[in-house]
This record gives sequence, structure tokens and C-alpha cells, in this order.
Amino acid sequence: QVQLVESGGGLVQAGGSLRLSCAASRSLVSINAITWHRQAPGKQRALVATITSGGNRDYADSVKGRFSISRDNAKNTVYLQMNSLKPEDTAVYYCNAYYRQRDYWGQGTQVTVSS
Repeated sequence: QVQLVESGGGLVQAGGSLRLSCAASRSLVSINAITWHRQAPGKQRALVATITSGGNRDYADSVKGRFSISRDNAKNTVYLQMNSLKPEDTAVYYCNAYYRQRDYWGQGTQVTVSS
């Protein structure tokens, strides 16, 4: 099993920055991929960013050039650096771990971007 705990959400003005953290209960090296997703009110959960155990990264078109995913293996933590935030980035952000052919989710952290 994998437990995930997100943190770092909050209220920020448009154009501002936030860094989200996703702390995992086991070594990141053992996890195939960690992804960040977000869900805005009335919308489906959507993939935002991916980082694999091999270090490959990928982003949704809507956040390319503004968001950056990274990891600290020593801390078993994945980060999502969010810059140039827009009101449409407002959502609950969740991290996900794909481990041994199962998906594990954190509880989510709220990000609110005011205009």
C-alpha cells in the first residue's frame, strides 16, 4: 500500500505562485509514477502532471510552461510548482501513485486563485 498526503494549497492572487507537496509512505523509487490531478467544481478530475520512476515528466497543455513537477527521493516527496496562476487553476489538487498495478490517492488540497 501507499499513503499519500498533500499539502501547500491555499488562496493566491492571479499571477502568483504556490508549491504543492505530496509525501508518500514508501520510497518513490518503488513507485511506477506519481501524478497530480485536479478537480474543479462541477468538472471531472483531470490529469495535470506526471513524473515516472525514471524521471520522465509530462504536463497537460493547459499548464505547460507554468507548472513544474519534481521529486525528492530522500524525502519521498513529489512537488508541483505552480507559477503564473490563473483563476481557472482553482480546484482541489490530488496526487496519485500507481504502485503494483493499483492506484492510490491522497485526500487533496484546495487551491483558489482570485482574479
